[in-house]
Amino acid sequence: MKTRVILLAAGKGVRMRSRLTKLLHPLGGRPMILHSLTAAEGVTEGVPLLVVGHGAEGIRLAVGARAEFVEQADQLGTGHAVLQARSACEGKADFVLVSNADLPLLTSETLKKLAAAQKGNTGPFSMVTFKRREARGFGRVKRGASGEVLAIIEEAEASPEELAIDELNVGTYCFRADWLWPALEKLKPSPKKREYYLTDLLDLAAKAGQQVVTVALEDPDEAIGVNTREHLAEAEAALRKRVNRHWMSDGVTLIDPQTTYIESGATIGQDTVLWPNTMLLGDTHIGEDCIIGPNTTIKDSRVGDACKIQAAVVEMAVIDNHVDIGPFAHLRPGARLGEGVHMGNFGEVKSSTLGPGVKMGHFSYIGDATIGANVNIGAGTITANFDGKNKNLTVIEEGVFIGSDTMLVAPLRIGKGARTGAGAVVTKDVPPNTVVVGVPARAIRKVEGSD
Repeated sequence: MKTRVILLAAGKGVRMRSRLTKLLHPLGGRPMILHSLTAAEGVTEGVPLLVVGHGAEGIRLAVGARAEFVEQADQLGTGHAVLQARSACEGKADFVLVSNADLPLLTSETLKKLAAAQKGNTGPFSMVTFKRREARGFGRVKRGASGEVLAIIEEAEASPEELAIDELNVGTYCFRADWLWPALEKLKPSPKKREYYLTDLLDLAAKAGQQVVTVALEDPDEAIGVNTREHLAEAEAALRKRVNRHWMSDGVTLIDPQTTYIESGATIGQDTVLWPNTMLLGDTHIGEDCIIGPNTTIKDSRVGDACKIQAAVVEMAVIDNHVDIGPFAHLRPGARLGEGVHMGNFGEVKSSTLGPGVKMGHFSYIGDATIGANVNIGAGTITANFDGKNKNLTVIEEGVFIGSDTMLVAPLRIGKGARTGAGAVVTKDVPPNTVVVGVPARAIRKVEGSD
């Protein structure tokens, strides 16, 4: 039997006080809407259906082909929103699961449990509830003497006695499709806000003596709805705990989970240790047996096995196995460090490849360079790669020794096995196995033992 998921994403989100559409605010490194969409994809037949309104164009761009879109031109409540999806959904599914897109922590497991509950229910629909004293805008679930669900009271419509109820409606339902569509046409606008509430469907079911099943959340954090910046921070903290707990159960050591931030797109290998104030952002992948941090930020990068990165910033870089970096190093976009590279403190690499076994001393800058295996780069070395108009390439062949405080003025090639003296300013290509010194650098002899 087929289930179709409808996500309600048409609200204005005015309490966010933001020019950015609420559902596009980042959570765990990606737009909030994508979390809800991912959960829905684990349950729905085909792609989820998004009911959009305010900020629809931005949501369409963020979601792309992962959803089918229906527009709610007039904001007339949740019941009216679902009705807009009728032509796209009716006759194509046996069950319709409806949820709010601003519940980004709801999981596929919960949605699957809800769908399973309705498939075993003879009544028209099932719903998710949870208990909490602080209602924060959720409707109250009113029950009868035998525990049967009688009504869902929206907060704006609730009496003082009803406001004291601590069982809350999450706003996630699974309906029998053949009951839902005719029932929506029977909804009346609310007395106060003149909106059509999806929750009023419960009154129709109760009056007909039909059973409504409830599914209780095991983790109340799943019910964190985001309506304000404070709610967004609360959801971020709960998501961080969830992500960190996952990686610890998968064999990663987090010395202090409260100060470790791992975005949803990152992955980490077994027996890696993350020290405090480490952030793994975007599409970042860390290998096994690494030591990362403290005070390290890695974004959209690949790190191999058995690497040590301390107090460093790594952006859009590739790091092979057994690399040692920092402290206080910076890898900028396009940096690649080969196996066994050592990069000292206060070093910076940008758009460059350091071959296997390269030793890069502290206080050095390497930009737009290709460096061969087993090169030694002395402290204070700089590639002068920009001439005011163009970025120029420096090539250092394998086995070269670059003395401390050398300035390499690109474009430039340093031949295999060559050496530069401390403080040299190299403006011309250096032949293999040649020693150059001075300002500007000049050849003084061949390297001892070379042919």
